[in-house]
Amino acid sequence: METNPGELQARHRALRVRIRDGDADAYGELFDAYARSVYNHAYRLTGDWSSAEDIVSLTFLDAWRLRGRIDADGGSLRPWLLGVATNVTRNTRRAARRHAAAVARLPRDEVVADFAEELAGRIDDEEQLSLVRTALAQLRRAEREVLALCVWSGLDYVSAAAALGIPVGTVRSRLSRARKKLAKALEPPKMRGQARGDRTTAVRPLKEGNR
Repeated sequence: METNPGELQARHRALRVRIRDGDADAYGELFDAYARSVYNHAYRLTGDWSSAEDIVSLTFLDAWRLRGRIDADGGSLRPWLLGVATNVTRNTRRAARRHAAAVARLPRDEVVADFAEELAGRIDDEEQLSLVRTALAQLRRAEREVLALCVWSGLDYVSAAAALGIPVGTVRSRLSRARKKLAKALEPPKMRGQARGDRTTAVRPLKEGNR
């Protein structure tokens, strides 16, 4: 039996109130419902499973710390959590850059082994994944965030705008730029420079899979 919109809205409101009031059981329900979604979003932003796991933990810690800001009225808390995860990812990247810079200043006495031969023997699927990652790395951070929220996590423009704290029009324009850049980056070399149809079709398969 399907839940009607009124009942669903009432459930969302009740969960919001319970979490805002510090109900640990409600917080557990929130984690069970959206941990996988946050995990997938974090991986799409970082491209690293280990980092994604860390971001999930930090996201829910931040969510608990920020629970007092949750409004009683509203729908699912998933967009809000994805917004928290996006901010956590930004902070994690800044910390990683500071760490890398500190390490780079240390004296280097050891020669790093050359893994070129090992890498050359990897399967084609990994080469394709590398191509996608390279294409994503060419996007600006703001474009990657909007792409992850709207295309992979399935948020509408309004929810994505609320999660990022930006206008809806900004979400639309960033998503459009991201799609065009990805489509161009993923084109076979022989297609570049030729007349093309709708480039956005090149990124549609990225939306598939568990959100």
